[in-house]
Amino acid sequence: MAHIIVVGNEKGGSGKSTTSMHIATALVRLGFKVGALDLDMRQKSFGRYAENRARFLAKEKLDLPSPNYIELPEIDPASIKEGENIYDVRLSSAVQQLEADSDFILIDCPGSHTRLSQMAHSLADTLVTPLNDSFVDFDLLARTDAEGENILGPSVYSEMVWHARQLRAQAGLTPIDWIVVRNRIGAQNMINKKKMSAAVDKLAKRIGFRVAPGFSERVVFRELFPKGLTLLDLKDIGVTQLSISNIAARQELRDLIKTLNLPGVKVNF
Repeated sequence: MAHIIVVGNEKGGSGKSTTSMHIATALVRLGFKVGALDLDMRQKSFGRYAENRARFLAKEKLDLPSPNYIELPEIDPASIKEGENIYDVRLSSAVQQLEADSDFILIDCPGSHTRLSQMAHSLADTLVTPLNDSFVDFDLLARTDAEGENILGPSVYSEMVWHARQLRAQAGLTPIDWIVVRNRIGAQNMINKKKMSAAVDKLAKRIGFRVAPGFSERVVFRELFPKGLTLLDLKDIGVTQLSISNIAARQELRDLIKTLNLPGVKVNF
């Protein structure tokens, strides 16, 4: 049975699609078969990333390791049984289609609360939540006091994850391994960084997630998107000397994959 990785956060701009593509491609390069889905029916950043990659590789006649990205299948509403939800059926059909030939299935969720996203979270073996290093983004997980030091209670996204955990427990499935990935940690503003670190660590113990290092803000990610490439593809397209920024970004990816602690995965890039 494929291990399902869900990348979710109900706030846009947290780096979900960049994180999704790099995790998926890294796993393929490590020798695993990876299926991929994008549940954002409007923006589809991850889906466009995959399409850009396929188009660029075809144009340059390159054969680089890539996840098996598919679109959600269309379902005839007349075929839906009474009491079933069409979005649940579409997602279940896509997962079933990928599962037969995948070690991992990565699902990128939209930056909003949707039925598809809610369903995907209940399927997650591993949940990855990218989070910008800001109390504006932290508010997605929990409400804090004015000083950002005391947690007043969980926010809507945390409650959705709690509900997904309950559904998995009722179904007799293994608990979700939830990892919050801290992205765009600034080099400056040390007071904010310390407050964020303390708040994230406190919340991790309270509601049960692990914390992983993420990606810093780097121009290279914006440059790679139109070609659908990742940091691990640079040498294969003729980049012989990586910049210090690119080397640092590769190390960030290495640290992230290690921290996810996915079954059978040993990082060797």
